[in-house]
Amino acid sequence: MVAVIIGCEIAFWVFVLAGLFCRYALGKRRIGALLLYCTPVVDLVLLAVAAIDLKNGARATMAHGLAAVYIGVSIAFGHSMIQWADARFMHRFAGGPAPAKKAGFGREHARQERSGWYRHLLAWAIGCALLYATILIVNVEERTESLDRVIRLWSLVLGIDFLISFSYTLWPKRAKDEA
Repeated sequence: MVAVIIGCEIAFWVFVLAGLFCRYALGKRRIGALLLYCTPVVDLVLLAVAAIDLKNGARATMAHGLAAVYIGVSIAFGHSMIQWADARFMHRFAGGPAPAKKAGFGREHARQERSGWYRHLLAWAIGCALLYATILIVNVEERTESLDRVIRLWSLVLGIDFLISFSYTLWPKRAKDEA
């Protein structure tokens, strides 16, 4: 299962890079768009493999939980990751403007941190929904206890991320010359 997750992560980036390369380096916009649209297929393959594995009687492992985490993160952050890469490819291969730098301090930085946390919350909600659905479908507590651990651990990480991300709202990071 771990190998499938790693393979899906590699496939995701291969489709992204191939799509952007076709779009900007080769000028093949339609082929590039088609390759970029294939990235969600990677998530479906991962979901199908995990479901088949559990349906065939496998005991849910941390890897099955990571598959749900991967899918949640891919859905919540995938579009923004592709936009990030797209801006860099456009600048490098198509003479586009230099990508805007993220704010390093102040209110804009705090807003970006909150926005990142909201995406994390969405990823968590999607991933936990998949995990809970798996627990309900398998319906054998001994085979799904590791999925409960993934939910608890991810919830803790989400809480820590909340504290860090929203701390910038209360105590904004200052520019070096202001500090």
